[in-house]
Amino acid sequence: MTGPRYGITIPFDGISLEDHRSWYEELVRLGYTDVWSAETDGVDGFTPLALASAWTPSLQLGVAIIPAFTRGPALLAQSVAALAEAAPGRFTFGLGTSSDVIVSRWNGIEFDEPYKRVRDTIRFLRSALAGDKVDHEYETFTVRGFRLARPVENPPPIFLAALRPGMLRLAGREADGAILNWLSAEDVATVKPEMGTDRPVAARIFVIPTEDADTARAVGRRMITAYLNVGVYAAFHQWLGRGPELEPMWNAWRSGDRKGALAAIPDEVVDALVVHGSFDECRAHVGRYVANGVDIPVMAVIPIGVSLEDAVAGLAPPWVPDLPVRAG
Repeated sequence: MTGPRYGITIPFDGISLEDHRSWYEELVRLGYTDVWSAETDGVDGFTPLALASAWTPSLQLGVAIIPAFTRGPALLAQSVAALAEAAPGRFTFGLGTSSDVIVSRWNGIEFDEPYKRVRDTIRFLRSALAGDKVDHEYETFTVRGFRLARPVENPPPIFLAALRPGMLRLAGREADGAILNWLSAEDVATVKPEMGTDRPVAARIFVIPTEDADTARAVGRRMITAYLNVGVYAAFHQWLGRGPELEPMWNAWRSGDRKGALAAIPDEVVDALVVHGSFDECRAHVGRYVANGVDIPVMAVIPIGVSLEDAVAGLAPPWVPDLPVRAG
């Protein structure tokens, strides 16, 4: 990579996929280099990128993340290969364990041996995307006699979603990069060295572009309780040393006291994990992630008191000349 890229999360809420073309074209004009999708409870992770690949052939595409459990290995290889063929050299495939909620409660699949599952999936995809015939018994699944009919000439880089040391080291050994989530700019300097390599890192960064700090913190607290009470994220923040600050929130949440859990989150934690302020302040905060080692910052924009159009323009990369300056 020759320098940091500047990404944004798609699709945008409240806008149908068929209406995204003009938004993708505007992102290019504004100087964004990347669009990254996700796969949780909305659209799937591949379709928004397939549309972007056709409508805006200059954008880099990424998905953060596709769960390793919710597609069979062969189908996953086909999906990755199709998008890599549609956007040669522009697609980064993000793989992760996801969570027991998504895998087990929503999809009825056993969430077993997640570390081994992503490791085995990376190894399988390396072989399958290269056009090899795969006939192998991995630790977590078995593939017998599968070969892609349309192998990928240049397989896409595989990034692994990683939080704590074990998965970060796996990303450093077997993936082409890592995807980070729900960490502060300062945490990057703690997390990235655990990879043991200088492979690139993408990070999803939640951005609320408003100078109304009370409102931004109220929204941020709701987001934090939704995510950081999930076991993998709780363990991540304990490892980062944020346990003493978050323990009152975790205790209140476990007891069923949702209002108490929200109130227990210190302002300092919200300010560290959720970017907010004027457009200039938000861009500067995202810049700290880059300064600490993030190669692809991917903003998830939550417009509060401002239109999505103005938010996307106001947060555009600061190196793009001749764009109107908007007040935050």
